Amino acid sequence: MNMDHDLVKTFKDKLSTLSDYHGLSGPGLTCYLNSVLQVLFMTPDFREAIQTCRWTDVETIDPYLRELFAHLEKNQARTHHIAATLAITDVYKQRDAAEYLEKILCLTSPQASKIFRGELNHVTICSRCKDRNEATTCFRVLPLSVEESHPTYSVDKGLDQFFRGQTVSGDNKMYCNNCQKKTDAFIKCELTGTPDVLILLLKRFHFDSKLMRFVKLHHDVDVTHTLHIKGCTYELYALINHCGSLTGGHYTARIRSFDTGAWYDFNDNTVQLVEQPLCEAGKTSVRYLYLFI
Repeated sequence: MNMDHDLVKTFKDKLSTLSDYHGLSGPGLTCYLNSVLQVLFMTPDFREAIQTCRWTDVETIDPYLRELFAHLEKNQARTHHIAATLAITDVYKQRDAAEYLEKILCLTSPQASKIFRGELNHVTICSRCKDRNEATTCFRVLPLSVEESHPTYSVDKGLDQFFRGQTVSGDNKMYCNNCQKKTDAFIKCELTGTPDVLILLLKRFHFDSKLMRFVKLHHDVDVTHTLHIKGCTYELYALINHCGSLTGGHYTARIRSFDTGAWYDFNDNTVQLVEQPLCEAGKTSVRYLYLFI
């Protein structure tokens, strides 16, 4: 009986490693790059734009991504050309996945990256004269602060906090052109343009002035499946996870396929089907980047 159970378990384990998708192999310790590239490949509108667009106004990395994606559709692919294009020379140095996601999107053509582009309106209101100033900026990633949260972090509450606004005073006073001096002020961000794909970054690393280095915040995070923002409903389709420290950790990606509806773990050159993708006790301390569509 135990033998039958072991055989069934072995068979199921082997089945889980048979995937519709392929891994990435790169130079050195470039798991951060592999995770980002897999997420971009598994985003249908981005992949289609890379494959069909022929942007000629300025030089982009679209051709390099197009070549990589063509290989990745059929077999395990190598990231050496992309790494060189991104000027990654020290391949054994751990880097930030969020930083390289932003970098890649900055270097791709506007047609490909536009699905990630949102718009924020920054509002400053002088507490003294009520003068109001506004400035509009574009964003691709919304950073959410984890530092001041409870031991369990809620993405929904983090978004509420991001858009809630705050009064600044003391050393943080803002200069008011109308008053001709620094004054207390109320500042807030308004979401004026929603992206097709919303990327949320949980700011798990902060600088510790006593230790004189960045340390990681290991808050548990409630897994959020659906977000409602400005009349838009977003569904979670990808996560980039980070375990370990900033300089010695490891990145993986967990992504839902739009073709099969199943979730997969992407761990460098290994891709594995996940039976219960978001059931890890409802919360986890490794979530780093969320992608919603």
